[in-house]
Amino acid sequence: MTDLVSVADTGDTAWMLMSTSLVLLMTIPGLALFYGGMVRKKNVLAIMAQSFAVVCLASILWMVAGYSLALTGDNPLIGGFDRLFLHGLTRQGLNGAIPESLYIMFQMTFAIIAPALMTGAFADRMKFSSLLLFMGLWILLVYVPICHWVWATKDGESVGFLHALGVLDFAGGTVVHINAGVAGLVTALVLRPRRGWGTDNMAPHNLTLSLMGAAMLWVGWFGFNAGSASGANGLAAMAMLTTQISAAAAALSWMAIEWKLRGKPSVLGIISGAVGGLVGITPAAGFVDPMGALWIGLISGAVCYWGATALKHRFNYDDSLDAFGVHGVGGIAGAILTGIFAVEAVGGTPGLLEGNWMLPLLQAFGVLVTIVYTAGVSLLLLTIIDKTIGLRVKPDDEREGLDIALHGETVT
Repeated sequence: MTDLVSVADTGDTAWMLMSTSLVLLMTIPGLALFYGGMVRKKNVLAIMAQSFAVVCLASILWMVAGYSLALTGDNPLIGGFDRLFLHGLTRQGLNGAIPESLYIMFQMTFAIIAPALMTGAFADRMKFSSLLLFMGLWILLVYVPICHWVWATKDGESVGFLHALGVLDFAGGTVVHINAGVAGLVTALVLRPRRGWGTDNMAPHNLTLSLMGAAMLWVGWFGFNAGSASGANGLAAMAMLTTQISAAAAALSWMAIEWKLRGKPSVLGIISGAVGGLVGITPAAGFVDPMGALWIGLISGAVCYWGATALKHRFNYDDSLDAFGVHGVGGIAGAILTGIFAVEAVGGTPGLLEGNWMLPLLQAFGVLVTIVYTAGVSLLLLTIIDKTIGLRVKPDDEREGLDIALHGETVT
């Protein structure tokens, strides 16, 4: 028996190894397939390449500086510099009951999927070089600080200022989904709509891919939410159950609304609803009971349908694959609903229904801070990049398709 096994809890470690693998599966292949099926055929490789490249880029940035700045130190606004390049990491080091190396890897998968999610908002029109530069800067200057504000602790005590105030985010509703959804919307607005948007046929080219991707996202989400319990315990089991209930309820909610309003329940609608329910329950998964999860799912499915249809059409912006409509809107709804449905017996904090009227206000404050910060810094980064190397592909490249224009390859 090794020294590491003698000090780390083997059950918790095994579960967190599995959870980490499940969260990585959410991006590749899950998100790559989900988005890949939703674009036009001439852009399928390009959108998949973005997910794959973000995995590589975010992994290295997390190792170099992301982990140290996000989750170490005792400053309420940003982490320390002691763990740059993971300096001092040892085989025996622990974070709670699991190896610190595993904790770093688990958190890395969240830093991976956040920027990958936002690519759906501006699909089909951004230069690959500009995307990589923007994503790299965004991870370090937007994701890392917000991650620190919401999740950073030291010796069991809250460090990040939002965490210290009592803002709840069990598995990334604020850190990942609102953050990525708002940044994606800002990017889509800066880039302007795709050429032919509103006139050309931009229907998904292969919903079979998207359905498989959504299924992988759903299964992977158990690592995302139940893994955020940091061990194999009752909280993880409750988070898994609430995740399943919310996803199923939201899929049915979206389906019912679409069926009523449009006459048919689309496959794209059902899978989008499920993802919306997964987004909505993410901040709440370890704080609510099954009944709360049911309500969060039903509401999330409805508001995400509204975000992907009525809201987008009302303000006439081209959120290509509804990244903001699902992740931004769903994340905001989930964060607020956490403040309403939180149950003290589950997560230790009562919500509005148990008499804690302050919690929804705290949740709304966390949402507002996240929106303002990510929108402002994202806009600044995009403006600088646009003024230097440019953001958008050439008109002829966009008409030809990004697969050929950017990567010299195509799907036959």
